[in-house]
Amino acid sequence: MAKIRIVHYINQFFAGIGGEEKADIPPEIRKGKVGPGMAVEAACKGEAEIVATVICGDTYFNGNIDKAAAEILEMVKQENPDLFIAGPAFNAGRYGVACGHIAAAVQEELGIPSVTGMYAENPGADMYKDRVYMISTKNSAAGMRDAAPKMASLSMKLAKGEPIGPSVVEGYLPNGIRVNFFEKERGSKRAVNMLLSKLSGKSYTTEYPMPAFDRVDPVPGIKDLSKARIALVTSGGIVPKGNPDHIESSSASHYGEYSLEGVADLTAETYETAHGGYDPVYANADADRVLPVDVLRDLEKEGVIGSLHQFYYATVGNGTAVASAKAFAAEIAQKLLSAKVDAVILTST
Repeated sequence: MAKIRIVHYINQFFAGIGGEEKADIPPEIRKGKVGPGMAVEAACKGEAEIVATVICGDTYFNGNIDKAAAEILEMVKQENPDLFIAGPAFNAGRYGVACGHIAAAVQEELGIPSVTGMYAENPGADMYKDRVYMISTKNSAAGMRDAAPKMASLSMKLAKGEPIGPSVVEGYLPNGIRVNFFEKERGSKRAVNMLLSKLSGKSYTTEYPMPAFDRVDPVPGIKDLSKARIALVTSGGIVPKGNPDHIESSSASHYGEYSLEGVADLTAETYETAHGGYDPVYANADADRVLPVDVLRDLEKEGVIGSLHQFYYATVGNGTAVASAKAFAAEIAQKLLSAKVDAVILTST
């Protein structure tokens, strides 16, 4: 019996081409498996082979989505695969968006079953989990050993046309599709058992998980900017030269508080970015591109704003867990309230 033919999609990093300095490379195709494709193919246990690997830089794809997708679709079509696998992307945001977009496009436009994988908090998850099967992974590449077998198992079922079980069994992110089936016990008994487990502190799994939404009511606008104290907060990783607090380039564990006393311009000699999720060249050449201190100093001189707060706060958003980001925000907010800051400009990349 012929093996199932797979085309695999990965980014420039997992292809071993390079990091952010190579994130602008256009799509290319290589015969056979590359990088994580070895783990994915091995997990297929001889039933499938990766006949080709499509590689594209994250910056190129996200900056040219329609063009990149069209180029990749043509490459995939030429290989005539039975299955398409993208990633896994873990918690890399742009990579996740690329994996989700191209997997959905291959499935919808070429009719080829597709699977991808990423961390639940990856922005690509919310964007594409209802369009393509998406295995839930850990937040870093350390989870490859766990992700590859799950992606392979689900992929084989899709390629063979076998029934796909619920997300809790197959390991994919819930996609909003509900399937009727018969339970062994009636609902009233299951509900009582769940309640008893909850009351006794035992673990249980709800049958109807509710989505969690962050709802933030907007505060009233500032009536008089000329008297307002404005602060800057960034997830773009702008730090004093040398990164004195050693903020991680990905999955940041902390943030930094830095003085702007006497600072009117963030120069290449005094500031840089610690961020590992975008091309640092332009931010390192002029950090005001990410943290607009120069513009706010001008507005301060012109009397448009009352003053620029003497401290700014910086961390790295790349791969940082939502729970960590919320904790950083709570601490920073208290400091800003204590300093009687009227408004905050939040910048990202």
